[in-house]
Amino acid sequence: MTTIRLGVNVDHVATVRNARGGAHPDPLDAAQAAIAAGADGITIHLREDRRHIRDDDVHRIRAAISKPLNLEMAATAEMTALACQVRPHASCLVPERRQEVTTEGGLDVAGNIDALRPVVAMLTAAGIRVSLFIDPDPAQLHAAADIGAAVVELHTGSYAEGKAGELDRLRTAAALTTSLGLECHAGHGLTFDNVAVVAALPEVVELNIGHFLIGQAIIDGLPAVVSRMKRLIMQARVARAAP
Repeated sequence: MTTIRLGVNVDHVATVRNARGGAHPDPLDAAQAAIAAGADGITIHLREDRRHIRDDDVHRIRAAISKPLNLEMAATAEMTALACQVRPHASCLVPERRQEVTTEGGLDVAGNIDALRPVVAMLTAAGIRVSLFIDPDPAQLHAAADIGAAVVELHTGSYAEGKAGELDRLRTAAALTTSLGLECHAGHGLTFDNVAVVAALPEVVELNIGHFLIGQAIIDGLPAVVSRMKRLIMQARVARAAP
């Protein structure tokens, strides 16, 4: 049975902090609490407008946590230079528009091969595993393999919204991902109620979940919700492997 990891995104702890200024709540504290509760890694997104995670958060979290750090970032010169300096375990390239509330849709790798290829090369040369956040589309997967990415993270937002046929698209894309020699991750919009079928996909080795966990933590506490999500995804994987 292939194991499955849970990455916890703590961006929105920083969103709450920044709403009032100051230092509380600290996303580093949240990252450490999530790891203590069973998270296998921490994800943060340093946006160009610094709306939640800030530069000092990146450095502090990178230095302090005991599990891998996944830095989500736009494929810009500024972010590439920062990632090569910080050297997180992984960098996930995502589309970014200033006016969006959250990341909307996957990165258009197929339409931006020439721009993305040198970014992937620079990050890889710095010892960083490069992931691309893409829609479950064959053309995007082939482009991801072509430019040398190690990982793709399948965008599960349309599935989470209940759009018809999206689970089948994810199944097909996950199988294609591994056939292309890429590691398969998934994330966006996943909750206690919809995570099991994605976690059961045998090719998926990591789920990255943020907004739901941080929101639910307001009611139930972060250790409790991380522990429950980890239990749900492990149960789904065990059930999938059972004869």
